[in-house]
Order: sequence, then structure tokens, then C-alpha cells
Amino acid sequence: MTEELGAPAGLLDRLAERCRFPVGAASVTCAVSGGADSLALLVLARHTGREVTAIHVDHGLREGSRAESEVVAAAASRFGARFESRRVEVGEGANLEARARVARYGVLPGDVLTGHTADDQAETVLLQLLRGGALDALAAMRPDRRPLLGLRRHETEALCAELGLEPVRDPSNRDPRFRRNRVRSEVLPLLRDVFERDPVPLLARSAGLARDEVDLLDSLAAELDPSDVSALIGGHPALARRALRRWLRRGGHPPDAATVQRVMDVARGRARATDVGAGRRVRRSRGRLFLEGPGME
Repeated sequence: MTEELGAPAGLLDRLAERCRFPVGAASVTCAVSGGADSLALLVLARHTGREVTAIHVDHGLREGSRAESEVVAAAASRFGARFESRRVEVGEGANLEARARVARYGVLPGDVLTGHTADDQAETVLLQLLRGGALDALAAMRPDRRPLLGLRRHETEALCAELGLEPVRDPSNRDPRFRRNRVRSEVLPLLRDVFERDPVPLLARSAGLARDEVDLLDSLAAELDPSDVSALIGGHPALARRALRRWLRRGGHPPDAATVQRVMDVARGRARATDVGAGRRVRRSRGRLFLEGPGME
């Protein structure tokens, strides 16, 4: 396939060796926005011999989005993948990134692969740490559905260039209203300057180590009932917090440290109830905690 694509000998092999596609999966579904990372995901998935369905999601946020869909359709056709298009309505307003993400994943299959790279991982570590995400923040994104976490963004861009692909340039990726963009364009370059080394591999490596510790703590915390006040108060604080985080993240993102602490205060009787975000709350009654709100029925 390499010769057919016109790529330099061995380039696709070298990149594919550092990807972690699902073992034994003969077919995969890839979310392909048309950017360099997602196009590289499509190409590398096909290079490994897998049947690929490329899905493009149009958020309806800017003019020209149909042309972006056509870029993905053309790439899918060239590399022998199936193509599907989805459209969601998001609309301008507060929390645009979060709402777009929820809408996007709402129309994608649960096992969809995404083109996140090591650079995305480093940005996520910093963003989540500064949101108070504790150890879960450091663990950041899991590689299960992100095969390209071992690659760098400049490598996906170089691959597209070698293949003659013209990636979609999303102007929102340069919008300073979004914190991730400022972390990418300001914070990481400053860290590189201060420490005189590339921070991305260090942050990505730390995320991998943290995931091992998170998995160990999760296995131990699974034996603790987070709704049992006596078990929470009597257990090791680290396991109690871990059990609460697992419980509270149902139907949403991991809670920050402040939210977990507020729930612990409810368990200790210092408060009768507390909000935990997304319209949900935790209340105490007769020695037990109850998580109430959307999606908790």
C-alpha cells in the first residue's frame, strides 16, 4: 500500500509501529475532522490492513463546513475507506467546546477511534491539573480509542504533506478564547524555554505512569461502597476519594478535587447535600449517600 500512496519507503511502517490500534480488530471506525491528525489516523488504520469507516461530524458552526466534509470523503475514497457524514446543531454561546464535544460524541459509536497525539495529551494533562483533577488529571487520556498518542503533531502533519493531503485548517484552533489554544501556543512554548527541553514527551510519559497507579487504586477502591457513609469515613482517605470519583463520574467527566471534598463533607455530616455539577447533587440520608439528577434514574 505504501507504494500506491506515494509515501517514502518505510515512513508508514515506522509511524504505524508506534500506534496502538485495537488488537484483533479487523475493522475500525475513525472520527475524521479533516485535520492532519485525523487524516493520519485514517491513513495509518488502512495501512495496518483494517477496514475503516471514516465519520465526519459537521457542527454547523461556520461556513464552509460542507467543504470540510468533502475533504474527508475524498481521503476516504483514495485510501479505500467507507465514508459517513453526521450533522449536529451546537450554536454559539457559553461552553462551546464542551457542548460541541458532547454533541459530537452523541452521534459517534462508542468504540470510535480519534486522532489525538502526544501533544494533545500534554495539553490535557496541564488543563486538567489546573482544574483540580488530581491523579486522574495527570493520567489524562487513555490510549484505548486513541491509537496515535505515541505520535507527535508535527509527524501527522509531515505525513499528510508527504502524501499530498491538504488538511482542513480549523480557525477555532487559533482562537485565544479557548484555554487549550493558549496552552498550546503560549504555555508549552514557555515551558520549553524555561526548562530548555521539550515538555511534551515528559508530560505524556507522566500520564502513562499515572494511569498505572490510577488502575491500581481503582481496583482497590472497587471494593468500597461509595454510598455507604461508614465505609467512606472508615476507609483510607485515598481509597475513599477514589471510590467517590468513580461514582461521581458516571455520565460525565471526572469531578475535581473540590467537588470530591464537598461530598466527603456531606458524608461526615458537615453538610446535608451538595451540588456536583451537570445538574446533579449528592445528599445524605440514614447513613447513605444518594446521587440525584439527570441520567441517574
